[in-house]
Amino acid sequence: MMGTLAVVLAGKKIRTFEHLYRAEVTGDIEDVQGVLKITRIKVHYFLKVPEEKWQDANEALNNYLHLCPGAQSVIDSIDISHQLSLEPMPE
Repeated sequence: MMGTLAVVLAGKKIRTFEHLYRAEVTGDIEDVQGVLKITRIKVHYFLKVPEEKWQDANEALNNYLHLCPGAQSVIDSIDISHQLSLEPMPE
Protein backbone atom coordinates (compact mmCIF):
# COMPACT_ATOMS: atom_id res chain seq x y z
CA MET A 1 0.00 0.00 0.00
CA MET A 2 2.78 2.40 0.91
CA GLY A 3 4.50 1.76 -2.41
CA THR A 4 1.35 2.32 -4.43
CA LEU A 5 0.67 5.60 -2.64
CA ALA A 6 4.28 6.63 -3.31
CA VAL A 7 3.75 6.01 -7.04
CA VAL A 8 0.59 8.13 -7.05
CA LEU A 9 2.37 10.87 -5.09
CA ALA A 10 5.27 10.77 -7.57
CA GLY A 11 2.77 11.35 -10.35
CA LYS A 12 1.85 14.56 -8.57
CA LYS A 13 5.54 15.55 -8.28
CA ILE A 14 5.66 14.80 -4.54
CA ARG A 15 8.85 13.17 -3.31
CA THR A 16 8.71 10.22 -0.94
CA PHE A 17 12.29 9.80 0.17
CA GLU A 18 12.74 7.94 3.46
CA HIS A 19 13.27 11.11 5.51
CA LEU A 20 10.05 12.61 4.08
CA TYR A 21 7.61 9.69 4.05
CA ARG A 22 6.76 6.88 6.44
CA ALA A 23 3.83 4.82 7.66
CA GLU A 24 2.71 3.23 10.90
CA VAL A 25 0.52 0.19 10.43
CA THR A 26 -1.63 -1.53 13.02
CA GLY A 27 -4.24 -4.20 12.74
CA ASP A 28 -6.84 -6.14 14.63
CA ILE A 29 -6.99 -9.90 14.88
CA GLU A 30 -10.27 -11.37 16.07
CA ASP A 31 -11.74 -14.77 16.75
CA VAL A 32 -14.27 -15.31 13.98
CA GLN A 33 -16.18 -18.55 14.56
CA GLY A 34 -13.18 -20.14 16.24
CA VAL A 35 -10.63 -18.95 13.66
CA LEU A 36 -8.24 -16.08 14.25
CA LYS A 37 -8.55 -13.61 11.38
CA ILE A 38 -7.11 -10.22 10.54
CA THR A 39 -10.23 -8.06 10.46
CA ARG A 40 -8.82 -4.54 10.25
CA ILE A 41 -5.71 -2.81 8.96
CA LYS A 42 -5.10 0.81 9.89
CA VAL A 43 -2.40 2.75 8.06
CA HIS A 44 -1.24 6.17 9.23
CA TYR A 45 0.97 7.87 6.67
CA PHE A 46 3.29 10.75 7.54
CA LEU A 47 4.54 13.04 4.79
CA LYS A 48 6.68 16.17 4.76
CA VAL A 49 5.72 18.25 1.75
CA PRO A 50 5.42 21.96 0.85
CA GLU A 51 2.04 23.31 1.91
CA GLU A 52 1.07 24.09 -1.69
CA LYS A 53 1.17 20.33 -2.37
CA TRP A 54 -1.15 19.34 0.50
CA GLN A 55 -4.25 19.17 -1.67
CA ASP A 56 -2.42 16.95 -4.17
CA ALA A 57 -1.25 14.69 -1.34
CA ASN A 58 -4.78 14.34 0.02
CA GLU A 59 -6.12 13.58 -3.46
CA ALA A 60 -3.50 10.86 -3.83
CA LEU A 61 -4.58 9.31 -0.51
CA ASN A 62 -8.20 9.34 -1.60
CA ASN A 63 -7.46 7.64 -4.93
CA TYR A 64 -4.61 5.14 -4.55
CA LEU A 65 -6.41 2.11 -3.05
CA HIS A 66 -8.10 1.08 -6.30
CA LEU A 67 -4.61 0.81 -7.86
CA CYS A 68 -3.05 -1.20 -5.02
CA PRO A 69 -2.74 -4.96 -5.68
CA GLY A 70 -2.34 -5.75 -1.97
CA ALA A 71 -5.36 -3.75 -0.89
CA GLN A 72 -7.49 -5.04 -3.75
CA SER A 73 -6.60 -8.61 -2.80
CA VAL A 74 -8.05 -8.29 0.70
CA ILE A 75 -10.44 -5.34 0.60
CA ASP A 76 -13.56 -7.54 0.62
CA SER A 77 -12.46 -9.46 3.72
CA ILE A 78 -10.39 -6.96 5.74
CA ASP A 79 -11.50 -3.44 6.64
CA ILE A 80 -8.77 -1.02 5.53
CA SER A 81 -8.58 2.50 6.89
CA HIS A 82 -5.93 5.11 6.28
CA GLN A 83 -5.08 8.64 7.21
CA LEU A 84 -2.41 11.12 6.23
CA SER A 85 -0.61 13.55 8.51
CA LEU A 86 1.12 16.33 6.63
CA GLU A 87 4.03 18.37 7.88
CA PRO A 88 5.11 21.57 6.16
CA MET A 89 8.41 21.55 4.34
CA PRO A 90 10.02 24.39 2.41
CA GLU A 91 10.38 23.77 -1.32
